[in-house]
Amino acid sequence: MPYDKELDKEVFKDSKEFGNTKLVIGIYSYNNADPKLQVAREFKNTDNEWQYSKLGRLTKEEVESVLPMINKALELM
Repeated sequence: MPYDKELDKEVFKDSKEFGNTKLVIGIYSYNNADPKLQVAREFKNTDNEWQYSKLGRLTKEEVESVLPMINKALELM
């Protein structure tokens, strides 16, 4: 079954910017399944628009900023 954006429900979303990148924390439920936490990185492309990027590793500053968002998301799961 192909992915259907209409079936993907956003329960929670928060983000923190770090210069030309940002981390996005979200809870999503696909087709009314159990909600799942997603951690993603986005960067500003040459048109100054946010674009998805591989998350990879986090700096200490990023981890310290993301943990409160993850804890907030956990309360909603």
